Amino acid sequence: MTDMPSSPSPTRADGTRAGRTGLIGLALSMLTASLGVSIANVALPTLAHALDVPFQAVQWVVLAYLLAVTVAIVGVGRLGDALGRRRVLSAGLGLFALASAFCGLAPSFELLVAARALQGLGAAALMALTLALVRETVPAERTGAAMGLLGTTSAIGTALGPSMGGLLIAAAGWRAVFVVLVPAALAALLLIRRGLPASPAPTPVTTLRQGLDLPGTLVLALTLAAYALAMTRPRGLDAIGFGLLGLAGLGITIFLAVERRARAPLIRPAALHDPLLASGLICNLLIATVIMTTLVVAPFYLSHTLGLDTALVGLVMSAGPVLSALTGVPLGRLVDRVDAGLMAVVGLGAMATGATLLALLPAWFGLPGYLAGIVVLTPGYQLFQAANNTQIMSAVPADRRGVTSGMLGLARNLGLVTGAAVMGAVFAAAAGGDVATAGADAVARGLRVTFATAAGLMLAGIVIALVGRMMAGRSAAALRSRQDRS
Repeated sequence: MTDMPSSPSPTRADGTRAGRTGLIGLALSMLTASLGVSIANVALPTLAHALDVPFQAVQWVVLAYLLAVTVAIVGVGRLGDALGRRRVLSAGLGLFALASAFCGLAPSFELLVAARALQGLGAAALMALTLALVRETVPAERTGAAMGLLGTTSAIGTALGPSMGGLLIAAAGWRAVFVVLVPAALAALLLIRRGLPASPAPTPVTTLRQGLDLPGTLVLALTLAAYALAMTRPRGLDAIGFGLLGLAGLGITIFLAVERRARAPLIRPAALHDPLLASGLICNLLIATVIMTTLVVAPFYLSHTLGLDTALVGLVMSAGPVLSALTGVPLGRLVDRVDAGLMAVVGLGAMATGATLLALLPAWFGLPGYLAGIVVLTPGYQLFQAANNTQIMSAVPADRRGVTSGMLGLARNLGLVTGAAVMGAVFAAAAGGDVATAGADAVARGLRVTFATAAGLMLAGIVIALVGRMMAGRSAAALRSRQDRS
């Protein structure tokens, strides 16, 4: 693909018309990737019925997308650093549009899952490179606000997905929820090409090959596949499931060994010695787990327990993300003015509170109780994302932004896979088996147990974030002390 700019543009597009166009293109890219997850979740009950597959199988419509993103995202970030971030993001948007069309045309469940995996490969570029390109689009003092804007559009995607998906299914069937993503990706591609500066000359192919960690990518893919297969066994964790978990554990050990020896590892083990980065990545995983839990559990609770139709389910699922979208930019500006690490802890606290409310209030108040919990949880997620991303990306050198953004995306998508697989398994076990056929009381019990577990994860996240801040402070103090002595 050639990468000639459509019009002259500055190296950094601060405040110019081109800069605003580029930032809108980045926001639309984030929205499109978010829609790729959320719009499919609301269709899961419909797909289970239309394609005659059980709950554990239909989860692969979500998992195939997430696994592809998770496996590819760090490598795509490295490709962006080497080949040019605008160039690789443009290619990802084109692939996403093509795969979305394939999803809409898929004649069978198996081909739909395959097309979703291809769609996830395109989405990896969207998720890895939008954050990295922010620093090339806005000045440093506006980074928090720009991160807040990207978080807002991500939340809008999460909000639009269920409501738009519900309406599209009711009006045109499940295929429409995938076809609608095609124009969104193409519009983002047009804005990116017009609004962002052209990519620099690409790295020579021989150098690029030396910089790709193909063994690490392969081991990571097999490890994640074993993990997801174990957690989606039709009969739960049977002997085969435990065997697959064992393979996943072995895969983690092999992956870390490969990364220590790799010339250009997907994840640099030494980078994880930075307490702020390490704690930020872990918390990113945990909050994504909880967010995906809401997307997996809510359609079944709202339809089976509360008896809402598909369109109303989508509308209700939009309530929290709409509030998050409305508060995204103000929260991002707050992050620019207040310590980002402190704001990250506040966001985790809000998510812990929201998960606790979701575990308790729906049993007493039904739909109002569910909404009360969700409108506390999702803005907390928004605040944490803006603060955590700002804190990490502001400290990264320019030549590592792509891969660091990819690491943030990897942690996030590991959390999304965990939410879909592990928390989905917790939900199914608490509901007594196949959620697709469970009764109203069983699904309500599953909701309580699942969000009580989610609240525990958020409390663990608060502890991890505080420990990371404390260790980072001690490291900084020790460094200052050494500098003063020298």
